[in-house]
Amino acid sequence: MDIKKFIRDVPDFPKDGILYKDITPLLGDYKAFTYVVNEISKNIPKDVTCIVAPESRGFIFASAVCYNLNKNLVLVRKKGKLPYKTFDIDYQLEYGTDTFQIHTDSIKPGDKVSIIDDLLATGGTIEAIEELIQNFQCDISSISFVIELNSLKGREKLKCNDITSLISY
Repeated sequence: MDIKKFIRDVPDFPKDGILYKDITPLLGDYKAFTYVVNEISKNIPKDVTCIVAPESRGFIFASAVCYNLNKNLVLVRKKGKLPYKTFDIDYQLEYGTDTFQIHTDSIKPGDKVSIIDDLLATGGTIEAIEELIQNFQCDISSISFVIELNSLKGREKLKCNDITSLISY
């Protein structure tokens, strides 16, 4: 399936100079969404025990993959959104800075972790999540994306060697 036809370009969003890759047409087509979830599911190693996802679009794909594969879902949220004790990290976006948090009890020692997000751009978000996960005694087995923007070279910032993207621009 050519999922690129379900990705809409929105120029100058959220600010001038950004070409936003809008996934809402993909989410609005159940066949395309099912295809993407199944393809990402194929990339998750069998021994993975939990899948980590950043808000908010990462939640969409990761929760469906967790359902498919019977894996635990771990949420990474922006500051102030998680109700329990957290580890925090500040990170760079392609258009600013923010803080991510993860519950201190969300990953167990020895867990094998995969990370899923919708888009790899500059790599700042996933680089921060890799660092945040270092608070736990676990291994990051793989990272999966729906879209990768090759020109921004985000992959070069990531420590994990098993990185897959379904489509690239």
